[in-house]
This record gives sequence, structure tokens and C-alpha cells, in this order.
Amino acid sequence: MSRTAEEQANLDIVLGMFAEVLNPMDSAAVDRFIAPDYIQHNQSVEPGRDKLKAFLDMIREQTPNAVHDVKRAFVDGDHVTVHYHVRRWPDDLGWAVIDIFRVENGLVAEHWDVMQDVIEGGPNPLSPF
Repeated sequence: MSRTAEEQANLDIVLGMFAEVLNPMDSAAVDRFIAPDYIQHNQSVEPGRDKLKAFLDMIREQTPNAVHDVKRAFVDGDHVTVHYHVRRWPDDLGWAVIDIFRVENGLVAEHWDVMQDVIEGGPNPLSPF
């Protein structure tokens, strides 16, 4: 797969954010990855970088063993798309999630996401992953 140097850098920023911010739910690491004027499109999270930090702190307190298991990631210019499995607790089926991030000047500037419950026994035997 051929990527430009900029695309590889954008992918590295987003995957680094997963490793250092989202998996450990480390709000202290947010400033290294998220732009000060961060635009949030998830309607369950207040907009802005400081609100994201508070949200991460709340989630970490409620579900300290949550996992964000990245299954695949794609980059197209300044947009990075990540498909992953979120489990709040070890025995939780969790959610299948797709995040879209826009990277600008080496930081995540904007975020969109869609989620669906992972279920057992549905009509489709294929995994969402």
C-alpha cells in the first residue's frame, strides 16, 4: 500500500493517540494529540479539548478496564478512519466503532464516529470485525 509521507504521519498520530490516550484513558496525554480548537461531532460528548479530557476521566473512573482493540485503519490525505472493538468490561460484548479523524498541523482537529452494539445470536453469523 502506497501512502504519502503526510498520510503516514497522520496515521501515526491517530494510532499513537489510541495507544497513549484512548486505551489507557489518559487525559494527561490529550494535548500531545488533540488540537486546542478540537471539533467534536459525537453528540454524547461536549465539544472542545478540555471537555474531552473530562469525558476520558469520567470513563476511566467508571470503566478502568475498558479496551479499544483496533482492527483496521485507513488514511486518505488528512482523514484517518479507524474500525475497532470497544469493551467496557472483560466479559462485555461491547461496540463495533468507526471513528473518522481529521488531522491538521500534526494534531487531531476534528472527530466523527458511529457505533453499533456487538450481539450474539443474530441472523448474520459473520463478526462485525
